[in-house]
Amino acid sequence: MIKTPLLILFAAALGATALAQSGRKVAPTRSAPSAPIQPPTTPEPEPTSGPAVSGPLLTLPESVREREIKGLNNTSFHLSDFKGQVVVINLWASWCGPCRREVPEYEKVRKAYAGRNVEFVGLTAEDPRTSSERVSKFLREVSFGFRLGWADRDLARLLMDGKGAVPQTLVLDGDGRIVQHWSGYSTGQSGSRLKQAIEGTLNTH
Repeated sequence: MIKTPLLILFAAALGATALAQSGRKVAPTRSAPSAPIQPPTTPEPEPTSGPAVSGPLLTLPESVREREIKGLNNTSFHLSDFKGQVVVINLWASWCGPCRREVPEYEKVRKAYAGRNVEFVGLTAEDPRTSSERVSKFLREVSFGFRLGWADRDLARLLMDGKGAVPQTLVLDGDGRIVQHWSGYSTGQSGSRLKQAIEGTLNTH
């Protein structure tokens, strides 16, 4: 009879403990804070091409205009001899088929400006030591009334300005500025183009 109250007290104590544990709140587990998301890096702008180291030739340097040019008729001249005039420079070669077809068209233009303030110069970049006979044959077959001369390698390279083909045509004003420069021959059109370039230059200078 004595043990019964003790058992009752023990059972009550166990029940209280269980009740207390069942009501305890368990703190939630926290994860470690995540690093902030880095904003996307702004890409570097694409580099823009700066001014070319050497742009298109716009004016013949004085040194070039003063350069002696050996004429095909055993004389010599300088482009500076024609200062104040519109100067047409045609670059050609005896082996060039388009040059052969272009000459008659240009000759009509030259004759149309006879007595005007326009000088017509035809230069070949061929080597006079090896090509004299071929050039002479070309001129016997084609009437070419331009002032004709040999362009040495440096002069030809400068006048062609990176355009490695013939024929080429340059139109200069009286101060040596290159007003127009084109390469190639267009059947029935090259003469008209040359005339328009000359007229435009005469009218603006």
